[in-house]
Amino acid sequence: MGASAAGLAAAETLRREGYAGKLTLIGEELAAPYDRPPLSKQILASQWESDRLLLRTEIELAALDLDLRLGVAATGLDLAGRTVALADGTRVPYDGLIIATGVRPRRLPGQGAHVMRTVDDALALRKRLGPGRRLVVVGAGFLGAESAAVARGLGCDVVLLEPAPVPLAHAVGTRVGQVFAEVHREHGVDLRTGVAVSAVTDSGVRLADGTLVEADEVLVAVGSIPNTEWLEDSGLTVADGLVCDEFSAAAPDVYAAGDVARWHNPRFGETMRVEHRTNAAEQGMAAARNLLHPGEGKPFDPLPYFWSDQYDMKIQAYGYLRGHDSVEIVDGALADRRFVAAYRKAGRLVGVLAVGMPPKAIRAWRVALTKEER
Repeated sequence: MGASAAGLAAAETLRREGYAGKLTLIGEELAAPYDRPPLSKQILASQWESDRLLLRTEIELAALDLDLRLGVAATGLDLAGRTVALADGTRVPYDGLIIATGVRPRRLPGQGAHVMRTVDDALALRKRLGPGRRLVVVGAGFLGAESAAVARGLGCDVVLLEPAPVPLAHAVGTRVGQVFAEVHREHGVDLRTGVAVSAVTDSGVRLADGTLVEADEVLVAVGSIPNTEWLEDSGLTVADGLVCDEFSAAAPDVYAAGDVARWHNPRFGETMRVEHRTNAAEQGMAAARNLLHPGEGKPFDPLPYFWSDQYDMKIQAYGYLRGHDSVEIVDGALADRRFVAAYRKAGRLVGVLAVGMPPKAIRAWRVALTKEER
C-alpha cells in the first residue's frame, strides 16, 4: 500500500530478491511514483518540469510486472481475512502486506491556503508566484524555509511566520537555528517568530492576537499527519504513525515503511518516525526483505540523512538530532555560515549537521556515528 518512494522500493526489492508471484502496488495519487523533495525546490522554482520527478520510466515499471492500481485510496484492513478494502469498493487479498501510505499536510482553519505535498500542490503555487506577489508562509521548518527561499528568488515579497522563538531550534539547536533565521532576513524575508496563526482568511492569515497579515497567497507548512485513519479498526497499533518493531513489522506478515512508519531504531534506542526521502527507500527495501525471509530478518537501524537547499546554503545532516542535550561547533564558524555541528545526548554522539562544507568535512563524523555503541 503506497506508490511513492517507499512502496516502489519495496516492490523492486521483492522482485530483485526472487519473488515471482502477484505483486500489487496501490497508490492514492493518479501519477506514477515520483520524487517529492524537488517540489519545494526545483519544481517550485520552475527549474524542472514534473516529468523529471518520475522515479521510474514506463518501461522500468512494466518490467516489474505489477498489478499497478493508481488513483484509489485504502479504506480498511481486515487482518483475519487478509484483505485491504479500497475506495472503489474492491478488496485486495494479500499473503504479505507493506504499508507505505505516507503522510498528508496539516491544515489551518479557513480556506484558500496552499500546502506542499503533491506535484499538483507545487504546480498550483508556482503559477501564483512572481515579482511583486506577496506570499505568507506559515511554519519555518525545512519545507517552509525552502519554499520561502524559492519565492524570494522569484521576486516575491515573503513573510515567514513561526510560533517558536527560533526556527528549528527543537531539531538543530538555538545557535544553528539563529543562523538560518539571519540568512532569511538578509535575503529580505520578513521573518516573524513567536507568533501563532489562528486561521487563513480571504486576504491573508489571522494571528492569535487578532492581527491580520495580508497576502496574495498563503502556504501552510506546519507539519504532517500520518495516513493511518484507514487502519483504525484493523487491530494494529496507531500512535502518530503505524507502530512497528525493530524489523518494521506491525503484525505477522504486515510491515510498514516510510513516513507512516513509527518503528524502534536499535541504533539509537529510540522509537522514531522519519520523514526523509532516503529513509523511505531504505525502509521499503528492509521491510520487503524481512517480509520475504521470515525468521531471518534484520533490524532496521539506519543512520537517518537529510538535506536542504536554501539560497546558496547547502545543509546536510546525519543521525537523529531531536532530543539532543548539547551542540558543539567542531569545524568552521557560525559567523561564516560554513560549519559542522556535532549533537550529543547523555554524552553520546547522536547527530552531525554541516552547512556550506565539502563532503570530506562531514565524512569522518558520519563514520564516528556509525561506530557509536548501540
